[in-house]
Amino acid sequence: MIQKTILNDTHRALGAKMVDFGGWDMPINYGSQIEEHHQVRRDAGMFDVSHMTVVDLRGARTREFLRRLLANSVDKLKSPGKALYTCMLDERGGVIDDLIVYFMADDFFRLVVNAATREKDLAWIRQQAAAFGVEVGERSDFAMIAVQGPNARAKVQTLLRESDRAAAGKLGRFAAIEAVTDDGVPLFVARTGYTGEDGFEIVLPQASAVAFWNALLSVGVKPAGLGARDTLRLEAGMNLYGQDMDESATPYEAALAWTVALDEGRDFIGRSVLEQQKAAGAPRQLIGLVMDEKGVLRHGQKVMTANGEGEILSGTFSPTLGKAIAFARVPAGAPGDVRVDIRGREVPVRVVKFPFVREGQPQPGVLE
Repeated sequence: MIQKTILNDTHRALGAKMVDFGGWDMPINYGSQIEEHHQVRRDAGMFDVSHMTVVDLRGARTREFLRRLLANSVDKLKSPGKALYTCMLDERGGVIDDLIVYFMADDFFRLVVNAATREKDLAWIRQQAAAFGVEVGERSDFAMIAVQGPNARAKVQTLLRESDRAAAGKLGRFAAIEAVTDDGVPLFVARTGYTGEDGFEIVLPQASAVAFWNALLSVGVKPAGLGARDTLRLEAGMNLYGQDMDESATPYEAALAWTVALDEGRDFIGRSVLEQQKAAGAPRQLIGLVMDEKGVLRHGQKVMTANGEGEILSGTFSPTLGKAIAFARVPAGAPGDVRVDIRGREVPVRVVKFPFVREGQPQPGVLE
């Protein structure tokens, strides 16, 4: 049984082309994927991300539980509304999922986890939470809409009641507030996103989602599908779970060392493996690639380096750069001259630092 978000009929009425995405019937585009991509980079676009799973954790020992569960340290979250990006690891240091955790109150934290991993994540979280007496509540009553782009925040603010507009405007990155629309709908507004642009991810009651989506349309926010979401996030150097990382890779092998906190006195799941990898060096690394020749880099293509073979993880044509870009996992060490096997032909590519694009602009060294 394919699942549908509350906005499914709305997408179809807007002419969306629908696809099966991890068991969900989701819009890939509403016409031109490239135009949707540019719309987000230049103005404001919105994505239905109601397939994402919101999990509320409650109990006196919730912070203690999250210190054990997550590779990043929730001790960094000191004021309500602050958020943290982190991986949740298994005992071998493999990534079960990447997620965002919000500090709501001393006995209340909120997680937003990926759609395709929902059942696995919930089972793991519940299993680990039992010893801490933490209540794990999946919030299937919520919908979620991401509004992204340089003008996204300003357009959302026009839909809030006047007393909440200033607070939403002053909200720092990776922080959230509770706000109310001018017609009385409660929103959880987070200054986060998956596009490399500024904007909000907004959690709201399912019953209010269609009206809020239509209100966004009325202030000039255009819908964008999963196709544009994928090209935007790869340009922004953001990993996709299941493609760029999974249980077979540690954060150090997925360019996510920055999400690991080896703080003293905190024994999180998978820590011992990460400590060994940090000391000895991880055997593999994730690198960014740009291809100057015509063509597209695609998942599964073989990558040749000075230290042996790897493979393309995420690969796409970058609308902002006009070139093919990719993530590849390759053996550790200086990769030397790198080539990709495209239908039997070894095509040279350049290794570059990512993000490839930040706030609409190509990053230094990406365009030669």
